[in-house]
Amino acid sequence: MALLTLADVLRLPVIAAGLPRVMAGEDRLNRPVRWVHVTELLDPASFLEGGELVLTTGMPQPNDPTRLRGYADQLADVGAAGLVVELGRRYQQVPPDLVAACRARDLPLIVLSHGIRFIEVTQTVHALILDAQGELLRRSHQVHELFTDLTLRGARPEELVQVAADLMGRSVVLENLVHHAMIVCTAGGPGGPILEAWQRRSRATPTPDHAAPSGPEGWLVAPVEHDGQRWGRLVALPDQTGPASGPEHTLILRRAATALTLARMTGHTQWDREARASALLELRHGSHLSRTESRIRVEALGLPTVGHLFIAVAIGHRPDAADRADLDSRVGDDLRGAGIHALVGRLSPDRTGVLLTLPLAAAWQPVVERIGRVTEETLGEEAVLAVGPGVTALDQVARSFRQAEEVADAIGPATPPRPFHVSADLGLPELLYTLRDDVRVQNYVERQLGRLMQHDERHGGDLLAILRQYLDAAGNKSVAAKQAGLSRQAFYQRLHTIERLVGGNLESGAQRSRLHVAVMALDTLGEGSS
Repeated sequence: MALLTLADVLRLPVIAAGLPRVMAGEDRLNRPVRWVHVTELLDPASFLEGGELVLTTGMPQPNDPTRLRGYADQLADVGAAGLVVELGRRYQQVPPDLVAACRARDLPLIVLSHGIRFIEVTQTVHALILDAQGELLRRSHQVHELFTDLTLRGARPEELVQVAADLMGRSVVLENLVHHAMIVCTAGGPGGPILEAWQRRSRATPTPDHAAPSGPEGWLVAPVEHDGQRWGRLVALPDQTGPASGPEHTLILRRAATALTLARMTGHTQWDREARASALLELRHGSHLSRTESRIRVEALGLPTVGHLFIAVAIGHRPDAADRADLDSRVGDDLRGAGIHALVGRLSPDRTGVLLTLPLAAAWQPVVERIGRVTEETLGEEAVLAVGPGVTALDQVARSFRQAEEVADAIGPATPPRPFHVSADLGLPELLYTLRDDVRVQNYVERQLGRLMQHDERHGGDLLAILRQYLDAAGNKSVAAKQAGLSRQAFYQRLHTIERLVGGNLESGAQRSRLHVAVMALDTLGEGSS
């Protein structure tokens, strides 16, 4: 339902019959017409409230240029939609001074070359206005019911914002008090380029007490509250089709803001964290966003990008870890408290991701160690921190996360504990741990060590342990015998038994390598003994 504008009125047959010509305010014809007022008074402003289209024959208007300017100033000051002057009775042509005065105040001035019946104009326009008002009331009821239903079924904030965007046909942004864009939706889906230089533009746009146009770009802004205090605001942006500040747009945005306020009252309060987690997942999966759109989205969340290094951190933990739900918030709060820019979010049930945004000259290791301390305090020593390579472009973040997660997947019981792990820490034990579920690896272990393990099972022997000590000593029998607490003769006898069971010569470096790989692989399967 659109407002009746001045341009609409000029297209009506009852007006078109007067051959209207626009003499001033040509770029203001989109002004809404709230009412039509016929007057021959020299001071009509005292009877106006704003938004009226004033019709006159010009009979009372003086020839004095000063008084003509005063007449135009009165109408402009009160916010009249425009002035229509009918020629023929008072003027044969409109006074140039009146045209100049209206142009100076951007007041639309329309001249009718032929006479028309003003009563027909008022009847026609008022009927259209009343119909529009009735339609607005019906639309208001529909919008109220829609958002009430969404609220009652606990719709998430993303859905509430998307519904508002779809109803308005405009881009709608939910932002917090520090002008971070939490949720961005357009009538066709999530938005991107509309967030260019978002914080600067947003700070130039004041927040009204109620849904109303604001700022130099003509944004429609509605406050969103929580516990009686302002939490943020909902913003609808104009587009090429027109502004976003009509009465229907206003009621939609106002109702959406109310629904968001109610959503916060009923428990949906983690919007900042969820927005950052959503952005993190988009970067981690290398979503459809372009490099520019990704940069704009991240910057709109308050993270710097230019001249910064991005560090991907993957935190591995058990899916059933008791405090894993708190890990995201604790890490995020700790980094934010230290003034460190980061996105934190759940990557999967058993993994939390952190994307650090650090100045190029800053050392990232102390920051990762800080994350490790918070993780250990939350989950204990079971968690694993893995770090991907630092990158300088957002479209490289997905690759960095993949490498970090590959490192996390490879860290097993045989890996020495460290505050964090990088790809350089991965060796043969980590490779075998990664492949532990591969049937080919399991078959290899069975071929190399199966008979040896069966012998130990039947006889309660320790041949597997002896072989491990021998291999760990790099084939030095004396050292291995000493570590085993056996005499050299007893140790040699066990080695001969091992050679018979595995079918190879332990003096062979290749044989020892095959067995060493098999023993390490066995350890990754949880069947080896230390």
